[in-house]
Parts: sequence; C-alpha cells; structure tokens
Amino acid sequence: MAIEKFERICRNRLSFGKKTVVYFYPKASTPGCTAEACSLRDNYDRFLAAGYNVVGISRDSVKAQKNFSDKNALPFPLLSDPDASIIKAFGAWGEKKLYGKTYEGILRKTFIFNEKGELVEIIDKVELTGLSFEEVAQVLRNSLTASSVVSV
Repeated sequence: MAIEKFERICRNRLSFGKKTVVYFYPKASTPGCTAEACSLRDNYDRFLAAGYNVVGISRDSVKAQKNFSDKNALPFPLLSDPDASIIKAFGAWGEKKLYGKTYEGILRKTFIFNEKGELVEIIDKVELTGLSFEEVAQVLRNSLTASSVVSV
C-alpha cells in the first residue's frame, strides 16, 4: 500500500524508470537533519551516476523545505507531508526518546526502490551524519537479488 501511495503522489514529480532513494527526516534545518541532507548532497553525483533519484520527506511546510533546500544547495527534491500520511504509510513514524521523554515522531529511515518503483530495501537506524553513497551501495550489494522485492 505504501508503494502504491508513493507512486500515486510522486508520479508527476519523479520519473520512475530510475532507482530512487527516499529518506525520511524529522525536521528541516536542525543540525542532524542538515548533516544527513548534506551527506546526500555531497554524494549526489555518485547517486545519479549509479542511476538513482534521491528524495527527502518530512512534515515541514513547503516553505520550510524550500528554505532548507536553498540554504544547503540541495540538488534533490524535498517533499512536504504535513499530516504525516506518507510518513506513517511507510512506517517512518513511531516512538522516540529524547532526554528521558517518550514521544512520537518521524524515524530516520531510508527506502530504496528499483526502476519499476518496487521497494527493494529498507535501511533502519540511519546515523545522524546521514547515508553515504558507500552505505547504500553496500546495502544493495548485500541484497539477495535485484528482483527480491520487500512487501509493505
């Protein structure tokens, strides 16, 4: 269901036919999210060369996403999901702890889709420094086959 919803929402914004890395992050312009986005930005040419789109999604407003993207010269799109419907559909919403308090929020997760828009890998527990190209490449090398699709 999450794949179908993602395809429906993004069909006009992204061109499937390319592999896609979709990453979820808690809040634009915070130190951890900035480090994560900049890590992806710094490796963006390598993602493109390997045939990948990169897309970031958070609950931030379109204006906040644009400001974040402009300030950090992000070459990939950032999508606004203010009601967290896409975030929840992907299972990137859940319980978090900070300074002893428990609350619900966006979990740092990365999803990798093949060129058909099929989910092939989920990377949980992304470090604050973000995902480097090497980490994504290693995950893909460790995948069983390109045809093994994760069902959600």
